[in-house]
Amino acid sequence: MRSCLSAALLAIVTVAAPASAPAQANGPAPDTQKTFIARYGFNGRSSSIIDESGNGHTLRVLSIQGGRVRPVAHGPGTALAFPGKCTQRICPHVVLQSGTSADLNPGTRNIAFGADVLLAPGQTSSGQNVLQKGYSKTSSQYKLQIDGVAGRPSCVLVDVRRPTIRIARSAVTTADGRWHRIRCQRAGAVLEIYVDDVLRGRTLVPAGLSVANNQPLSIGAKGAYRDNDQFNGVLDNVWVRIG
Repeated sequence: MRSCLSAALLAIVTVAAPASAPAQANGPAPDTQKTFIARYGFNGRSSSIIDESGNGHTLRVLSIQGGRVRPVAHGPGTALAFPGKCTQRICPHVVLQSGTSADLNPGTRNIAFGADVLLAPGQTSSGQNVLQKGYSKTSSQYKLQIDGVAGRPSCVLVDVRRPTIRIARSAVTTADGRWHRIRCQRAGAVLEIYVDDVLRGRTLVPAGLSVANNQPLSIGAKGAYRDNDQFNGVLDNVWVRIG
């Protein structure tokens, strides 16, 4: 994330809003019930994670240095805990990845994506990826991340033709040891971020901005390797909706 930001222009606008409420357990955001292109509730085996949308985007667990995910109780089901914060030279790394699929590319269409997130204040870092498809330097991208000591989430879009990174950054933290529901939403020329269904930030994007790449959907990190922007908390109900 840091290297990507230094390589491109940045467009950020934040919006203040009233205090948020805790995320509801084990369910998608109200406006995402009908048209998932991918959804993961993490209530089955953690070795091969089924796409509950029915579109076949099964996730593989890829890891190095002993990285793993483990199921933890969340509401009536389970969530997945990722490796905790590590400051050693060799650290565990793990990512959940789909296969490549054109139907995960929104192109210029509207897109929404999000997750339920639990992250403790002491587990923040300079960069943690929740959900990502594509890379800002080499293709195009949509991404949900939680960055910095303050642990504020943000939504990212990068156009396939121009490397400018467009960011809608939340005005509030989600690194407080409580569950929060985060949603990124692009509608036309506006990219917004919601925390617990409250608008917390927005930025304008070009109406023709297009995301299309041959990369997998990655959850919890951008890959299973060193400096992978590892997420260090617990995730549930990760989803993508296009159109």
